[in-house]
Amino acid sequence: MAALDWSQCSAVESIPGKRSGAWVFRDTRTPVSVVFDNLEVGASISEIMDWFHLSHEQVVAVIEFAARSLDAPPVQPSVETVDAHTL
Repeated sequence: MAALDWSQCSAVESIPGKRSGAWVFRDTRTPVSVVFDNLEVGASISEIMDWFHLSHEQVVAVIEFAARSLDAPPVQPSVETVDAHTL
């Protein structure tokens, strides 16, 4: 599966030197990955909000972005055709 283009999600940011440029919730140092890591092990959205001091809107924004991204058609890499006779 291709990585998501988090630059298209307004709830997050990546700043060089802040958490090594990882995608974090805007104006925080909390990585986006904490939502998915904690959901995976059974945490609720409310627990994640409490543990990481995030708003419901922030958590839902990244979950909805990820869900919409999965619905997008995959981008096919362009392949340049090379005529072996010209090599």
